[in-house]
Amino acid sequence: MQAALTIIGDDLKLVELQFRKDLQSDVPLIRKVGEYVLSSGGKRIRPALLLLASRLCGYSADKAVPLASVIEFIHTATLLHDDVVDSATLRRGLASANTLWGNEASVLVGDFLFSKSFSLMVKVGSLDILRILSDATTVIAEGEVMQLLCTGEIDLTEERYINVIRSKTAILMSAACEAGAVLGTARESHQQALADFGMDLGIAFQLMDDILDYVATEEEFGKSIGHDLEEGKITLPLIHTLRNCSDAEHALIATVVEQDEMSLDDFRAVSGLVNKYDGISYTVDAARFYINRCRIHIEQFEPSPVREALLSLSEYVVTRSK
Repeated sequence: MQAALTIIGDDLKLVELQFRKDLQSDVPLIRKVGEYVLSSGGKRIRPALLLLASRLCGYSADKAVPLASVIEFIHTATLLHDDVVDSATLRRGLASANTLWGNEASVLVGDFLFSKSFSLMVKVGSLDILRILSDATTVIAEGEVMQLLCTGEIDLTEERYINVIRSKTAILMSAACEAGAVLGTARESHQQALADFGMDLGIAFQLMDDILDYVATEEEFGKSIGHDLEEGKITLPLIHTLRNCSDAEHALIATVVEQDEMSLDDFRAVSGLVNKYDGISYTVDAARFYINRCRIHIEQFEPSPVREALLSLSEYVVTRSK
């Protein structure tokens, strides 16, 4: 992240201030929940992508910071909704908002952030950006439903899983990059290149998240280890394992996935099989495949510190430990 922070660090600080300004509401709970999620950490990768993409395309006016804040608004809304759907108790190492204020408050504040995002988009004054971000929020919702339908699907294919994370996670990174390009009035081929860059980066980002659910500690990852497995989420390390394991091992995994509660021994058994069949290294290789595609997308731009910062940011995705 350091190369990016050198270039846009000051702008990211302004994004934080803008976020808090945009959280103003006559309902105190909205600000309290919103600021809690905002202050709980996170690397602000999505706002950073928008800021860097707009810089790469020559933009230097004053709409990038407010738009980057909108991106973080949308992301925060999805976090609030995700944690309710997943019954999560931790987010970035702290109690999740739904644990502190309940599911109802989390959903409703998430709704506020989504609706507020659209009014903020309108102020930017670009119909193209409004289209990009509104389409992205629709795809995110579709991705959430797709993931719900795939829960517990022991024979989930890799192709279908990638389609789920393309919709659920990667689309917002893609939209952030594309919106930055539109701000910079980049030609259509450059807009598409940055949209593709963000999409492949987002897929790699989620694949690394899948790995951390199996290999990180709770302190490193900031949420419960094995939670995806307990919730019946079949992610790529497990998909690869299921494709290669024996019938007896396949049945064992299916039994664990179908249980309402998972014991530590259950998790150790499944994670042991994931390691046995190289599910982690397979997923790392898949993430690197998408990061290499990021490099290809960005090559049509002239070499510059901003381009290098985007490449460094993409490399950070496959080396992070949380």
